[in-house]
Amino acid sequence: MHPAKMEELQLFRGDTVLLKGKKRKDTVCVVLADEQCEEHKVRLNKVVRANLRIRLGDVVSVHQCPDVKYAKRVHILPIDDTIEGMTGNLFDAYLKPYFLESYRPVRKGDLFVVRGGMRSVEFKVVETEPGEYCVVAPDTEIFCEGEPIKREEEERLNEVGYDDVGGMRKQMAQIRELVELPLRHPQLFKSIGVKPPKGILLYGPPGSGKTLIGRAVANETGAFFFLINGPEIMSKLAGESEGNLRKAFEEAEKNAPSIIFIDELDSIAPKREKTHGEVERRIVSQLLTLMDGLKSRSHVIVMGATNRPNSIDPALRRFGRFDREIDIGVPDEIGRLEILRIHTKNMKLDDNVDLERVARDTHGYVGADLAALCTEAALQCIREKMDVIDLEDETIDAEVLNSMAVTNEHFQTALGASNPSALRETVVEVPNTSWEDIGGLENVKRELQETVQYPVEHPEKFEKFGMSPSKGVLFYGPPGCGKTLLAKAIANECQANFISVKGPELLTMWFGESEANVREIFDKARQSAPCVLFFDELDSIATQRGNSVGDAGGAADRVLNQLLTEMDGMTAKKTVFIIGATNRPDIIDPALLRPGRLDQLIYIPLPDEASRLQIFKACLRKSPVAKDVDLSALAQYTHGFSGADITEICQRACKYAIRENIEMDIERERKRSLNPEAMDEDDTDEVAEIKAAHFEESMKYARRSVSDADIRKYQLFAQTLQQSRGLGTEFKFAEHAANATPTGATADPFASVNAAGDEDDLYS
Repeated sequence: MHPAKMEELQLFRGDTVLLKGKKRKDTVCVVLADEQCEEHKVRLNKVVRANLRIRLGDVVSVHQCPDVKYAKRVHILPIDDTIEGMTGNLFDAYLKPYFLESYRPVRKGDLFVVRGGMRSVEFKVVETEPGEYCVVAPDTEIFCEGEPIKREEEERLNEVGYDDVGGMRKQMAQIRELVELPLRHPQLFKSIGVKPPKGILLYGPPGSGKTLIGRAVANETGAFFFLINGPEIMSKLAGESEGNLRKAFEEAEKNAPSIIFIDELDSIAPKREKTHGEVERRIVSQLLTLMDGLKSRSHVIVMGATNRPNSIDPALRRFGRFDREIDIGVPDEIGRLEILRIHTKNMKLDDNVDLERVARDTHGYVGADLAALCTEAALQCIREKMDVIDLEDETIDAEVLNSMAVTNEHFQTALGASNPSALRETVVEVPNTSWEDIGGLENVKRELQETVQYPVEHPEKFEKFGMSPSKGVLFYGPPGCGKTLLAKAIANECQANFISVKGPELLTMWFGESEANVREIFDKARQSAPCVLFFDELDSIATQRGNSVGDAGGAADRVLNQLLTEMDGMTAKKTVFIIGATNRPDIIDPALLRPGRLDQLIYIPLPDEASRLQIFKACLRKSPVAKDVDLSALAQYTHGFSGADITEICQRACKYAIRENIEMDIERERKRSLNPEAMDEDDTDEVAEIKAAHFEESMKYARRSVSDADIRKYQLFAQTLQQSRGLGTEFKFAEHAANATPTGATADPFASVNAAGDEDDLYS
């Protein structure tokens, strides 16, 4: 309670109070001060509310309880379905820690829940002495012998309440206002002179909690709840499907106040002009007339849930039928934390579990995905204890159960094994490439971090400066310089979801399907934001328009148009980044390269000497390399090689080392078979390494995949691009040109140009 209210009632922290609820139920509780609580409100947990048969928002009365005595003995028994398959001493594992030193008040006939090793057990107070109310003191005798109480004998507690719905405060407030007010206080609407709302449509991705909300609302309002699963009412007999629907509405009107909840609404009310079946059309018409025919005073509210709101007949989506449409979207970080707290409240968590971090790492997860994550973490914990659990035995010892707890490592393992359900089709794996795998390209890395990582990790800074982050990046440059690798690394570094789209796979032979594929991919990315959308080989779907005459009916042009409109339509609040990679930047449509779409154009040149050294180190960081191998000399000799060429050199050297090692093993085995005694003293296996000789052998077959003419083409393209972007570009380009020739290298890749006297053109 609020401290001021406690003072008014002359209550102190830790006092025992008597609470009176509905159906003549009462119970005893301990009172604590809470500044956050409003003055005229009290906060009760779910178990106390169940004992008082009240729901959130109900009125309870609080009374002083001065005559509560210490209990001499209490008799407590567990409820049978909460202890199935458990053995061992329940008193030691659950009741003793619960009552120890805590002076808890109990009332005869009340239920209470004790949370312990991996599961919570519900107990009932069967007998108390003296009196109906008493406080369990250290010298109280607690009896727990006897058969567990059967759940059926207890008044069934309703399963789901508002406490079990997390991550949608705004939506819950709207729903309660629309559902509870008309059901509980219809006179409000009458006095104002408007009709109360009749229907609510909940829509959102699968697993976000639409059906759960329906159940919670029904349980908390105490209204009669009638669930219609869409396909259930269908029948092969003419007229019977509509009859089933009419029966449902009649039943609900009889038991008013009531809620009719139609799950999967799109299956029984699709758009009439699109369906070919006569039955579906009649059912839609019947539903419309029934919703219009609900008398406004009959206290019946219709709730519909669907994850395809646009395939529902538009006549249903007007005021007077489904008045309000509520979007149950993907929860944000705070919402995810709430959901995780709900799912882990019965789990035994280790003290080091950091749920905030888990909530931060689960971008794009809906409630069902988070529930699956918690289950997977708990399973991981159980797997570790499998060696002490006897599978043949029917019961498990309570001590073993008590020793189990879910730790941070279990959650991290579960995170690696799960992904958001919205992305199940385009299985997105956050790549395990890091900055260490990429040699050189320091400027490019920094630019990427500023473009992609900062908006995900520091969104408040962008708000502070009043700028929205840039939408996309285009990597262009010779093949084999690490464009794809960079995209993977940035997705890993900022822990965003990563969808890789291979350009050509979007195109199909059916008219209009290629564009639909583009739309679908962008929808998925928006659902699982923050997300990096990576288009590899962008030139295959973004060639200049008008060139694709006779090409599949101009499919490529239509795909590009769809791509452009999708990029413009990316809403500001969804962090979706587009990274394109191409080695043919000259044929890409200029509309795609304007600021606001792919606004950062990053040229990834052939590596200079320092970068080549970095690439050698990155490639060989897990390999045993001999001390005498001079990587800097290798970097000097491989002038004009791309990153992929250098990787091939390393792989080839490694292959030669493996070959030599295997041959030595075969030779050693042969000698041992000829003379076993002689080999025993000299049986020291030298550590296998990649030696300088292997690199020399490898360099004989080394080849450059990018010719000088190609480089010149990219340089000229970069130059024209920079010039079209405005002034100040010559400085930037001069820097690239300076970097292109490493110190100490004699070869000049532009020798042919210099000879022709076009040096001014190239270096502008």
